[in-house]
Amino acid sequence: QLQENQDEIENMMNSIFKGIFVHRYRDAIAEIRAVCIEEIGVWMKMYSDAFLNDSYLKYVGWTLHDRQGEVRLKCLKALQSLYTNRELFPKLELFTNRFKDRIVSMTLDKEYDVAVEAIRLVTLILHGSEEALSNEDCENVYHLVYSAHRPVAVAAGEFLHKKLFSRHDPQAEEALAKRRGRNSPNGNLIRMLVLFFLESELHEHAAYLVDSLWESSQELLKDWECMTELLLEEPVQGEE
Repeated sequence: QLQENQDEIENMMNSIFKGIFVHRYRDAIAEIRAVCIEEIGVWMKMYSDAFLNDSYLKYVGWTLHDRQGEVRLKCLKALQSLYTNRELFPKLELFTNRFKDRIVSMTLDKEYDVAVEAIRLVTLILHGSEEALSNEDCENVYHLVYSAHRPVAVAAGEFLHKKLFSRHDPQAEEALAKRRGRNSPNGNLIRMLVLFFLESELHEHAAYLVDSLWESSQELLKDWECMTELLLEEPVQGEE
């Protein structure tokens, strides 16, 4: 009886989807398109067994190209709610492969709110599967830490933090915990950050880089003792 009721509810929802959503997600009015995408996102999150598949996800993917920023924003928000749940990643793999390039390109969206949410979505994708993003994808986000629009820079800073600084090896950290300077955990991370800055070849914008990382990497950026010891140490070959 319970299964019959569930099947009946799913059939009703499918009828609503085919009778209303399929026609209205391309409505001439942007607000209606935005509501459609927002609600299908809720369905896919709450009833993932029935609705989290390519038959429904493709509509969200197509709408990532919507001409109105508010609609693109709803798409990204809907996807964020799905990618936040690591258990849903296997069901999102096909969608990720198909629409990842579009999502990465949206980090440069002309509307800053959309760009910020696109960066946050790319960060969630990275958190779930590093293999999902190519080096080129990551580099497209890295340079945004120098954005003059602070929310974009901060979001990119969080991405950079997760990519470069959040991969911990507990055994290695325990072995390095009592070391200082270049061989300490933070010493290695600070050297990586300096190397990133030098390779970016935007030397006059160091303040932008620090500001973009201040919220996500404050512990690292405030390790004055480690920085002082690094400055006092003799550089090894190749560090000059």
